[in-house]
Parts: sequence; C-alpha cells; structure tokens
Amino acid sequence: MPRSFLFLTASSRTDGNSEQLARLAAEASLPPGAEQRWLRLSEHPLPPFADLRHTGDGRYPEPVGNERTLLDATLAATDVVFVAPLYWYSLPTSAKLYLDYWSAWFRVPGVDFRAGMNGGTIWAVTALAGEDETADPLIGTLRLTADYMGMRWGGALLGNGTRPGDVLSDERAMVAAKSFFAG
Repeated sequence: MPRSFLFLTASSRTDGNSEQLARLAAEASLPPGAEQRWLRLSEHPLPPFADLRHTGDGRYPEPVGNERTLLDATLAATDVVFVAPLYWYSLPTSAKLYLDYWSAWFRVPGVDFRAGMNGGTIWAVTALAGEDETADPLIGTLRLTADYMGMRWGGALLGNGTRPGDVLSDERAMVAAKSFFAG
C-alpha cells in the first residue's frame, strides 16, 4: 500500500523557510509512489478548543467545516508532517491547536481516531534561528505525541534561517533534506 504524506504548514508566512525546506525534502526523498497532500493551517482555521471530556457524556459533536477537513486528511495519511517554524521554542499556535483537537477526535462517535492513527509516522520540518537545541521542546512535543498515539517518530529536519529564503543557504539542511523521508 503506498504511503500518504500529509504536510501541515503552520507558518504565518506563505512559502517560509520551513515550507521551502519541506518541499525540497519531499521532492528529493519521498518514497516511490507516495502520495502527498499539503494543507496550510491558516487556510483551515479552527476555533479555540473547548474541553468537553467532563461535560455531559464527554462526547464531541460530529466535526464540520475546517475541522472535518483536517480530521479526514489526518485519518487518510500514513505520515503526518508538521511543517512548522520554531516559535518561542515550540510549535506555532495553529499546529498546537490542531493537536488539541486530537483530544476531541478520540471522543467523536463513529471515529476510532486512535486506531486510525496507530502505526503511522509523525515528522517535523522546522526552521529556526540559532542552535538546534532550541527546538528540543517542539521535537519533544511531537515525539511524545507519536509515542502516545502508537505512532512512529520519523525525526526532525532542522534548517537555520530567519529571513525568507535563508534556509536555502544552510548547507547542512540541504544535504539532510535529500534523504530525510527515505530513512
């Protein structure tokens, strides 16, 4: 069965450094026959997350609109790639909010979200300014999410860059991108 990669772009900037790096990695190293879908989280905004676990029967309503689009795309993917610049040592708000919705999707009648995600892979492609260690909280969030969900951690591709296009001058990131998804 071919793999299906969902690229969730979480930057506030279109075609930013993280996205440029992810597109290079996808072009160079996705497995043969792999499908790819790119969704910009800013174009699929979610309302603030409301925790209903301890309200009434703890179930969540059937997702609609952008939430439905993101749920369906997530369940259809074998690999979820967070294309997210490092914002204050962590994920951008849109990516964190998307992950908050996973808590709801556990409790939507008829959606066996955990089973649907089990065995998949989570990846990160991140642009940052500074030392790689500053991305440890972002990487930790995604690695722990993969563990909790029974998913594999594919790894993190890090590139250094602040201004648009800076990451293309990061030779280490360019080399790593060529084989990132193949490993």
